Amino acid sequence: MTTKNDHKQPPARKKKSKRERRMRAIVIVMIAAMVVSSLLTGASFFM
Repeated sequence: MTTKNDHKQPPARKKKSKRERRMRAIVIVMIAAMVVSSLLTGASFFM
């Protein structure tokens, strides 16, 4: 006998909360700021 649970379904994707999205955006902005600042610091040595 087969039941409904026998059929394998991929796990449903959980919607990210606003807090998780905001934290991810902040992390991306911080990394971008670090990259830009290190590039500007490196460029200032050649001027």
